[in-house]
Amino acid sequence: MKDKYIVSSAPHVHDKTTIPMVMWNVVIALIPALVFAVYYWGLRALVLTLLGAISAVVTEAAIQKLRKVPVSVSDGSAFLTGLLLAYNIHAGAPLWLPIAGSVFAIAVGKQVFGGLGNNPVNPALLGRAFLLASWPTLMTAGWVKPRTGTLSGISNVDDIALNLQSVSPKAYELVTGATPLKVVQSLRDSSFVASINSSATEGVDIANRIFTNITEMGSLKNLFWGNIGGCIGEVSAFALLLGAAYLLYKNIIEWRIPLFYVGTVFVLSFLFGPIKGSGYSMMLPFFHIFSGGLMLGAFFMATDYTTTPLTKNGRIIFAIGCGLLTVVIRLVGGYPEGVSYSILFMNVMTPLIDKFTVPKAFGRIKK
Repeated sequence: MKDKYIVSSAPHVHDKTTIPMVMWNVVIALIPALVFAVYYWGLRALVLTLLGAISAVVTEAAIQKLRKVPVSVSDGSAFLTGLLLAYNIHAGAPLWLPIAGSVFAIAVGKQVFGGLGNNPVNPALLGRAFLLASWPTLMTAGWVKPRTGTLSGISNVDDIALNLQSVSPKAYELVTGATPLKVVQSLRDSSFVASINSSATEGVDIANRIFTNITEMGSLKNLFWGNIGGCIGEVSAFALLLGAAYLLYKNIIEWRIPLFYVGTVFVLSFLFGPIKGSGYSMMLPFFHIFSGGLMLGAFFMATDYTTTPLTKNGRIIFAIGCGLLTVVIRLVGGYPEGVSYSILFMNVMTPLIDKFTVPKAFGRIKK
């Protein structure tokens, strides 16, 4: 009997990994961050998160029904999008805000392009950008301090505030009523520094004192554990690292994008991060790594399969671009945080990166 040869199209090597397996594993990896958020801000953080996730699922199911395509909400992608969207909102936000963001993220960021796998940018980040452009005050004001700490995360904030309240009301308001990145952004503003005291020289001294305290070991400890003001799912670097370790162990994400993203931020913030007269400190890069949404973005958003390059070299270029843009926005931009916009911009650049980093086909001679 002659052997039969079956001719078929690629791929010829298959894997047991499925879309639901990937999505629900990422959801599991994000649970520690939610646990810390509930600990710091109570059940309101849980309610906001569930509203974002459930509204994303409902929106996707409704649109798929209208499009007359199979409803695929069980794969977990919509739930994950809503979860990530809610993680980018602070605990003091109104309850309708994550609903509005999730509806926009699914409808405009995902389904309008044909659904999962066709979206050019991360839907959750697009939803956050929509909320920030539509209701900037709600997104950047009304922060709720954690039940065991302060908004700024400065370890000895009470001693500093007591000394500054009579000397400089603006500096007092800064160290007691702003998130860590907002504190540093204000200290880099020369006009603000000059206004915190009648003497410009004294203003610089006060700014350097605040800057030193927010980058010292005690304050970095608060940043690492999440005992600071910030968005629901991004404050605890420890919780996010737990989830990231789980994803790396499960081989859901690879190491290149997080490593080069965080590494770029570390190097650039060390070189260009200090404010005038503050001197260099090895602690400053850790401040930029632990604060804001960098850990959440580097491990859970910049690693999205659909919106990141396919090639290994392309992912490195993508990650370095994200890190560069994040530092530029944080240090010289109008917003204290640059993670979301940096990833969105590099999402748009992904097709171009893939074009120039695709490996040459074996045996092909370039003309």
